[in-house]
Amino acid sequence: PGKTDGLSGQGGTMTNQEKWKRLSTILDEAEAYGRAIGKLNFDMECCAPEEGMEQAGDDMALLGKHIHALTHSPEYAALVGELHADGEGLSFAQRKTVEHLWERYEKEKNLTEEFDHAWSVAANRAYGKWLTAKKASDFSLFRDSLAEVVDFTRKAIDLRDEKPATYYNACLDDTEKGGSEAQMDAFFGALKERIVPLMRRIQAEGKPIREDFLTRPCPIPEQEHFSHYLLEAEGLRKSALVLMTTEHPFTTEFGPHDVRVTTHYFEDNFISNIFSTLHEGGHALFMQNEPEEFWREHTAGSMTNAMHECISRFYENIIGRSEAFIHFVYPKLQEISGDTFSDVSERELYEAVNIARPSLIRTEADELTYSLHILIRYELEKAFINGDITVDKIPALWNAKYKEYLGIDVPNDADGCLQDVHWTGMFGYFPSYALGNAYGVQILRTMQKDFDVFAAVERGELSKVADWLREYVFSCASVMDPDEWIRHITGESLNPDYYLSYLEEKYSKLYELK
Repeated sequence: PGKTDGLSGQGGTMTNQEKWKRLSTILDEAEAYGRAIGKLNFDMECCAPEEGMEQAGDDMALLGKHIHALTHSPEYAALVGELHADGEGLSFAQRKTVEHLWERYEKEKNLTEEFDHAWSVAANRAYGKWLTAKKASDFSLFRDSLAEVVDFTRKAIDLRDEKPATYYNACLDDTEKGGSEAQMDAFFGALKERIVPLMRRIQAEGKPIREDFLTRPCPIPEQEHFSHYLLEAEGLRKSALVLMTTEHPFTTEFGPHDVRVTTHYFEDNFISNIFSTLHEGGHALFMQNEPEEFWREHTAGSMTNAMHECISRFYENIIGRSEAFIHFVYPKLQEISGDTFSDVSERELYEAVNIARPSLIRTEADELTYSLHILIRYELEKAFINGDITVDKIPALWNAKYKEYLGIDVPNDADGCLQDVHWTGMFGYFPSYALGNAYGVQILRTMQKDFDVFAAVERGELSKVADWLREYVFSCASVMDPDEWIRHITGESLNPDYYLSYLEEKYSKLYELK
């Protein structure tokens, strides 16, 4: 292994593998604090009483001080800097870990412990304020906390040595390496150009679809039973999985042997939970199936958000809303639900879960109009992060854009600009969902060259899908940037035409458009 003159061991200059072992020890400790913070956060979002949330947030912020101290120490900086400059003797996964650590360190090295702690407190407090505001359907109760988190985000970007063109460009690059406003403007422009006319054709010409049964009461224990069945069908290891409920479903992991999925049950909307579970199960499948080496060498979890959302959206929509999957699960749904849907045919169920109609709630949106919900959030987020609007303008602009793009009148803040948890501290994340949609179809087209995907799904052989993803998708995501990754899998860069053609073909057939 190569040697440098910076750090010394007992016998003189340390080898690169000795430096790596020392760095790995620091990372082990930092990740243990990170898991502790994650478990507190999971508790806060799933079962903590309302009055206990502020304390949980303060505890997380305090533990975050220890991570900051470890990852801003002179020793850590020297180890990362020297191994980044000379990685001779490191494995490929180790070199990638160092590359990721270096990129993050360059962005965060100027953040003081006091600033980092205050930012964490503000973000954790914002979550509680968001919950309160959503329950009251009053954006004004969340406005000041949102403004505070936005201010921290901008100040953190200002402290970087490398200045981005705009604040939002920095947010996009943080969540989607290489992402930019120019790239997203072009991407969403292409989606809007073809999705909006198709939606209007469906409204004007589409055949009617039966949907009376979608709001029938379905007892929550039955829905929970079906959720476990769906997660098992996706191929998840039950011994390394937990399923709980929360206000806004999410999935988190504390290593490949502890993955936690959440959902939200509505007694009068059984399909909401079906597709929420499939979505979060897709995230969980990714988390359980990264190579063991990636976990051992601190490389795991380094993929971008869109790469992760690609798999969750893939299982939720491309697989979950397919004729093949409905055929597979239809008998089980009838078995679990008793007589609730006994008069609903398999075809009627397939058509109903694919109804395309402008709606208020992003997480309940159909596959066709979903990306328009993301477009609205993208345009607003870009505006308030860059300072083109103040956060108090969000409700009115949100309502106006829902009317413009979806023809929907927004009745209140809870079903409007307060419906998502993301703005309690995550900016630049929303485009990941729409990018994930497009990545997913492009990957499907490649997968179909190797085997008949939907024939396998119809037979319930979802393991064939998971095995293919494990070999070609999960095995390389954490060591590649988005463009490298999609080119490695499909042979070309992201091309939204696959996604748009898929939507046009599927919905023209479903609605019998001429």
